[in-house]
Amino acid sequence: MARLIPTVSPETILGVRTPQLRRIAREIEDGEVFLEKLPHTYFEENQIHAFLLEGKGDFDEVISYVNHFLPWVDNWATCDQLRPGVFSRYRAKLLPYIHQWLASEHPYTVRFGIEMLMVHFLCAEFEPAYPELVASVHSEEYYVRMMIAWYFASGLAEQFHTFYPYLEQRRLEPWTHRKAIQKAVESNRISPEQKTLLKQLRRTKQGEK
Repeated sequence: MARLIPTVSPETILGVRTPQLRRIAREIEDGEVFLEKLPHTYFEENQIHAFLLEGKGDFDEVISYVNHFLPWVDNWATCDQLRPGVFSRYRAKLLPYIHQWLASEHPYTVRFGIEMLMVHFLCAEFEPAYPELVASVHSEEYYVRMMIAWYFASGLAEQFHTFYPYLEQRRLEPWTHRKAIQKAVESNRISPEQKTLLKQLRRTKQGEK
C-alpha cells in the first residue's frame, strides 16, 4: 500500500484493509468527536474520516466537515474515497463550493473539486461550461494533473463532441493532454472510431514536455 501512496509516510500506515475500515466507521462511537480531531496520526484514520462523511445526511453539516478536513488530506486515496452521498441530492448547493475548491492552492482540495465535478456534473445537470473550469486549472502537481486527465477521459466517454475540441485544440498542458488520450483510448466506453480520432492527437509538438 505504501508504494501506491508515496506522499504518505510508511510509518503512518497500519495496513488495515478497506472493508474493515468501513466497518469501523459504521460502528465508531462519538463520530462527531473523531471528525473534529484533526490532524489524524494514521492513514487509516483519514480513511475512516472519509467513510464517516459518506453516510451523513445534512448537507451544510457535511460541507463544514469537508472544508475542515480537506487541508489535512495528503494523498490521492483519501481524496478519492471522500464522496459524501448527500452531495447528489443538493447539486445546486454544491456547485459554488466546487468553484472554491478549484481555486485552492492545496493540491488535494483542487483534486477533490475536479472529482466532485466529474461525479456529480458529468452526466446529470452537465453544462458545457464545466470542462472549461477544469481546463483552466494549471498545476505542476502530479495528482492534480492526473485528475484533470481522468476528468477529460471520462468526459469523452459521456459527452464526446463537447470534450473532443479541448484535445483537438490542445487546451490542456502537454502531459495532461497525452494522459487524457491514453486513458480514453484504454476505455471500453469509447468507440473504435473515436479512439482513431484521439490517437491522431497523441503526437507531441516540438518543444512540448
